[in-house]
Amino acid sequence: MTSTTCLSPNRVWPIRPALGLAAGLALAAAVAPAAAETPWFPMKVYDASSGTPKPAEYTPLPKAEKPYRLCVLFPHMKDSFWVAVAYGIVKQAEAMNVNMNLYEAGGYENLPKQLSQFDDCMASGPDVIIVGAISGAGLSKKFEEAKAKGVPVVGVTNPLPPNALPAANYVDFVAMGEVTGAGLLAQSKPGDKLNIVTFPGPAGSGWAESFNEGFKKAVAKNANAKILAEKFGDSGVAVQLQLIQDALQAYPGMNVIWGTAPTAEAAIGAVAEAGRSDLKIVSSYENQAMLDALNRGDILAFATQYPVGEGAVAIDQAVRLIEKKPVMSLVQPIAAVIDKTTVPKLQMDLVLAPASWTPVYSVKAK
Repeated sequence: MTSTTCLSPNRVWPIRPALGLAAGLALAAAVAPAAAETPWFPMKVYDASSGTPKPAEYTPLPKAEKPYRLCVLFPHMKDSFWVAVAYGIVKQAEAMNVNMNLYEAGGYENLPKQLSQFDDCMASGPDVIIVGAISGAGLSKKFEEAKAKGVPVVGVTNPLPPNALPAANYVDFVAMGEVTGAGLLAQSKPGDKLNIVTFPGPAGSGWAESFNEGFKKAVAKNANAKILAEKFGDSGVAVQLQLIQDALQAYPGMNVIWGTAPTAEAAIGAVAEAGRSDLKIVSSYENQAMLDALNRGDILAFATQYPVGEGAVAIDQAVRLIEKKPVMSLVQPIAAVIDKTTVPKLQMDLVLAPASWTPVYSVKAK
């Protein structure tokens, strides 16, 4: 049994630390809903531990041997994507009966804050740290410090330099960008001119650059597709809205907007205000707004990496490291593009937290 500490059910949370210091379609098809009585595992994933992704199934330990102390660091909790990762972490922490405390840095511009929170985690004497890194390179010294002190670290969702940590799970972001590019081309008519501006996300995050690389790789296969510009910026709706408004002025021939979920969210209103019903909008990843927008017909498609599953796997990887049991050192969900034809088949429990779920920053083992 576990007890939890919860915050406001509002879907936009204030930027603050946690209370107290205290994965494609194959994955979706393989995982059951997140009800307590229905198992999520085994999950079909890629095991990329050797450097070459191979199809595999992931099954967690039934329970931790002791009520370990886990400290979790996120870039932010400003949108339903990271809430979904948190949901997977919380539910798996409860299932394995471990203690968990989570901090959020408030945004991708706040690397110094995440570094400070990492220090706070270390000072609290955790058994393991799980981190959604704002910057893998920026945290490299902290990873070394943790290793020197015998504290294992697990990476979740965001990319890291090769072999930076003993265990991690995140999608192949280049491949995820590619599936959205392929999805755009698949829904375009032969001869359509695609004049694209990309809004990949925060420069230096790693994932933004990789998403962009994959997308460009895919659309380069169509001679009628042209990248007019690439606009990097924080993945907040306000920042993205300004970038989009500037692009609408600077590139009147733009007819495709591709970028983060907040980009797409901001673009819907901006495009309507500009009277540009010809513009196609594609999101590089998922959140609740993207699902709603797709169902309304406001966006063409979005990609998913099954963030709930990523959070759950991270907890099991952490426990395995503590207990020195075999661990899949790099787990990769299989990226999938979701459009109106595929959304009915989507395993939603692995994509988003239930709408009724209140964000949880602390789990106490019993």
